[in-house]
Amino acid sequence: MSANWTIDIQVKPGFRHLLKVRWLRQIVTAVLAAEEGEPRAKLSLVVTDDETVKDLNRKYRGKDKTTDVLAFSLVAEGTAFVSPPGAVVHLGEVVISCPQASRQAEEAGHTLEKELALLIVHGVLHVLGYDHQRSAQRQRMRAREQAILDQICP
Repeated sequence: MSANWTIDIQVKPGFRHLLKVRWLRQIVTAVLAAEEGEPRAKLSLVVTDDETVKDLNRKYRGKDKTTDVLAFSLVAEGTAFVSPPGAVVHLGEVVISCPQASRQAEEAGHTLEKELALLIVHGVLHVLGYDHQRSAQRQRMRAREQAILDQICP
């Protein structure tokens, strides 16, 4: 059975001139393919401003500051919804601060596209259950991020 992923992309109007939705979708698709994601799945990607990300970070993580990427998984252990066979599985949502990504790209000396690719890969892996709270988890997640980035950004 081939994959039939629905990827909902929302880019805040002020950033649309910087990004190509098709490219964003390709990055998300590449991560899902690399992870052999559910063949019928839906994932949302939101590219927005610092204030929106700061508000979400405060509301859902208790941290009153902006961050680069937030991931809200609907399939994390203990939170998955029961769906009928063949139904679309809602994986979750990845939210990225475009201004924060831009600052990080400048600090790292690479392009915004490279930074966004890293943040998308990182966020989608979180939605799929990866974590980096402990050293072993962090090593596993970083290795997987790098392997996927090597495939999509050689």
